[in-house]
Amino acid sequence: MHGPQRLIDSEDRWITAMGAWFPGRTVVLRGKDLFRDFQGLPWMGLLLYGITGRIPDDKQIRLFEGMWSICTSFPDPRLWNNRVAALAGTARSTATLGLGAAIAVSEATIYGRRPDIKAVDLLYRLQRQLEQGADLDQLVREELKARHGVTGFGRPIHKNDERIPPMLALAKELGYADGTYVRLAFAIEESLRRGRWRMNMNIAVLLAALAADQGFSCREYYHFMVLSFSAGMFPCHIDAMNKPEGTLFPLRCERIAYQGPARRKWKDT
Repeated sequence: MHGPQRLIDSEDRWITAMGAWFPGRTVVLRGKDLFRDFQGLPWMGLLLYGITGRIPDDKQIRLFEGMWSICTSFPDPRLWNNRVAALAGTARSTATLGLGAAIAVSEATIYGRRPDIKAVDLLYRLQRQLEQGADLDQLVREELKARHGVTGFGRPIHKNDERIPPMLALAKELGYADGTYVRLAFAIEESLRRGRWRMNMNIAVLLAALAADQGFSCREYYHFMVLSFSAGMFPCHIDAMNKPEGTLFPLRCERIAYQGPARRKWKDT
């Protein structure tokens, strides 16, 4: 039903199976009692359950914690989103405002959340086509032609991604390094090498492959990754707060390559 009736039916109530707070009694999350049913479950496990509705086992929790801690928590204010957190600190703004803004700008096209979605979508699309008999080399060529690149492959800063070896080592330790989508990611990399495009895998596609092998949908993976940079943002904000105000990466005026209108003289009227 559409129109006003839909709003009338929702007035003063929110019908949901997701969860609710019952003041003075308890909190329910996806049909489970928050205080009774999650005793001993780490915060990462609760996060994953809230997103997926599935309680992860200990190995899965270690895997997803590693995806955050090893791969996304760089305490460097030169990085795009971290710089926002640091700028908030040097301007003496609060951590809440600074990190909120920094997480918001992580919704970017080149890095962060959009490549996350594109990478896991790429793996799902190509795997479906391979199961229907398609040729991987041809799929890679079509991807390059349609999108001028393959999401998760190539890196503008350095051809090698230093995050892959430790993440892969953790995946091997946990028994997750030989899943369908991890193998596909490496197969795509090999196809790109055979085609002489010289595009190595970057961490985006490896993380997406590990999540896909755990049954994450594109949207579930996106939700999981939203806060993944935050552990690196706090040090940047704190560091800037502990230094003199306004001293984060200052530039002298003569270093700015200004190409706008020339300086004008104001006339008295």
